[in-house]
Amino acid sequence: MKAHRIETILTEDGTLIVKDLPFQAGEAVEIIILESQTHPQQANPYPLRGKQPYRYEEPFEPAVPLEDWEVLQ
Repeated sequence: MKAHRIETILTEDGTLIVKDLPFQAGEAVEIIILESQTHPQQANPYPLRGKQPYRYEEPFEPAVPLEDWEVLQ
């Protein structure tokens, strides 16, 4: 079963109009309606996404030299 996500805003209480669905006439569909977790006027829920100044030049090397690991001594 494929899922299609379409976001829209209600224009009238209890009335929902969804256009341009990717289905043909006669196809059976199941409709599940969820209240949106993010409102257009709310703050960004991920304020640090894409803004971290991290750069990993050798991502598979240890961050601390092995000589500094007390457990290995």
